[in-house]
Amino acid sequence: MKTVEGKKVLITGAAMGLGKSFAQRAVRERAADVVLWDINDTALKETAAELAAAGSSRIHHYVVDVSDREAIAEAGAAVRSEVGGIDVLVNNAGIVRGNGYFWETGNRGDIDKTMAINSLAPMYITLEFLPAMVAGKGEARVMTIASSAGLVSNPRMSVYAASKWAALGWSDSVRLELEQSGNEHVKFTTVCPTYINTGMFDGAKGFLFTPILEQEEVVETSWTEMKKGSALVILPWTSRFNRAISGLLPLKVRDFYLNTVGVYHSMDEFTGRK
Repeated sequence: MKTVEGKKVLITGAAMGLGKSFAQRAVRERAADVVLWDINDTALKETAAELAAAGSSRIHHYVVDVSDREAIAEAGAAVRSEVGGIDVLVNNAGIVRGNGYFWETGNRGDIDKTMAINSLAPMYITLEFLPAMVAGKGEARVMTIASSAGLVSNPRMSVYAASKWAALGWSDSVRLELEQSGNEHVKFTTVCPTYINTGMFDGAKGFLFTPILEQEEVVETSWTEMKKGSALVILPWTSRFNRAISGLLPLKVRDFYLNTVGVYHSMDEFTGRK
């Protein structure tokens, strides 16, 4: 897929941050329809208005709580009825809770919410549109924004890491299922970046050779690789290196290295978006 021109694109978490930037790219490439899902009604309407004024794409916006399986099913049915099948799905919505040790968890509902949004939502949302993608035989793409926290363990973000490990394992497994079943017209891409300057990870620290990533660079790389059908996008190169050595080094040596370069202390001062 060289462009999304003429395609129908759906993006979750589309009101701001990465999601809004992905939507802007879809509009610039003249997607036929750009569907925005977000829980923030005010920001969603503002983004929809901006995008409608910026190009010729038809903009559709839905307030959806993706932690709610029934809300996903209702919104999915509405999109299929009002817009039709989706050609490009971007599972971008996510939340992070961190900075404390797991046993210090005060609100246990945060565990359920993190797993629901980061792990289960991409599965349920994709099920709303993937069957038609497979049956349709036209080029289709599903991109899921996971995290480098899904590659390497990290203190003070255990539940978030667990949710992203799940997202990565699921997404890459479905990629293999599509290849195995002969449905390679549908490509799955999983993106695993380190911390990005969207505000979501305010207070988190970069570590050796790994600064906080620029949002637009992440979006540009992810969007380009998604269209190519690349399986796994890991940003930056240090995350690829850390993943490789995690599989090669003895556990104690790995922990010593990652602690020394700062990975294991990168969440010490995390505050998150206020």
